[in-house]
Amino acid sequence: MPDATLPDATLPDAAVPDVPPPAAPANPAPHRSGRRRPGRLAPVVGTARKMLRDALAQAGYPGRLIVACSGGPDSLALAAVAAYFARRGHVDGHPVRVGAVVVDHQLQEGSAEVAAETARVLQELGLAPVEIRTVTVAGEGMGPEAAAREARHEALEAAAAGQGADAVLLGHTLDDQAEQVLLGLARGSGTRSLAGMRPARGKLLRPFLELRRADTEEICAVEELDPWHDPTNADPAFARSRTRMEVLPHLEEKLGPGVAESLARTAAILQLDADYLEEVAETTFLSLAQRNGPEVSLPEEALRALAPAIRFRVIAKAAADVGGQQPSYQRLLAAEALLRRQGSAGPVELPGGVSVYRLSLAQLEGTGAADSPAGAPGPNPVPRGGPRCGKLVFRPQKPPAK
Repeated sequence: MPDATLPDATLPDAAVPDVPPPAAPANPAPHRSGRRRPGRLAPVVGTARKMLRDALAQAGYPGRLIVACSGGPDSLALAAVAAYFARRGHVDGHPVRVGAVVVDHQLQEGSAEVAAETARVLQELGLAPVEIRTVTVAGEGMGPEAAAREARHEALEAAAAGQGADAVLLGHTLDDQAEQVLLGLARGSGTRSLAGMRPARGKLLRPFLELRRADTEEICAVEELDPWHDPTNADPAFARSRTRMEVLPHLEEKLGPGVAESLARTAAILQLDADYLEEVAETTFLSLAQRNGPEVSLPEEALRALAPAIRFRVIAKAAADVGGQQPSYQRLLAAEALLRRQGSAGPVELPGGVSVYRLSLAQLEGTGAADSPAGAPGPNPVPRGGPRCGKLVFRPQKPPAK
């Protein structure tokens, strides 16, 4: 798993502000820390400080930060850099306070000891408050990495709310970004996935996306910190671990150095494209969407007139609007095929309990009311109706949560 971005799970209630130094375990976790001795500033530390300063400036200088720290090299290096500004009390003259949260996913034996030792190191660095959040990774309907990520994000959101934080700092590096792009390519994902991780998304800030993993290890060495190394990062059972340990090194060997930088640069370029397409699709969806209780419909003729890149996104947004999940490309193709008036008029089932079908203009005007599914939700096919244009209707098959 990547450092500081472990899988998420359901939120626990074990948030402990200002964790006291724990009693030494029988087999202590491999952390050793100490303040860096005064002397010449290491270039890599100066670079990392500038990256964090720039990220905070772009975010409008949030005054209350928390660092998400697993104890690994990436997040521990980020914590050390953030602690520098915490000790100063400001960033470019803007007041700042920095706390931290350690998420214990309980996925490995001894995880509680690792979390406690990490919390102690963070306190020693000067971060306050430092809390541990213990989560349970459910994993129903998703893989272990996705489940852990979901649990972690819930824990981070709760920690940010509890500490009144304006921003949460994550320690993802350029290497993590390159791995993300490769995984997206392998899965046949679209622009959004290939765009990788965002430098900023809501309260989440990733200031180290242009820093190499080797740099974070050097920062830990300079700051006299002994990071914990997650054994799952080398476990070939995980696709991300295989990408990290085998695929990316092989590409660097066969294609020459700079592959990771090129992949990260590709993500940065695609982020601009994805943002533009997302903005156009959102505006288009809002202008076309027609609501009837829990259902959303889109005019068939207007949908046909859209560029395919926007049309698919608008269909996905309609599904999400009624409670569905992001459809696969194959499911989007099936829904979009309803516009061609070839074969069945639906319904097409989309993830998250959403059905989409084509309602002809004849049915809308009442001539096909007897065959309309409007009063009888279910899997029965919907008649194709007359030749004139109607609309695509998106219907949730599950009652809305109360």
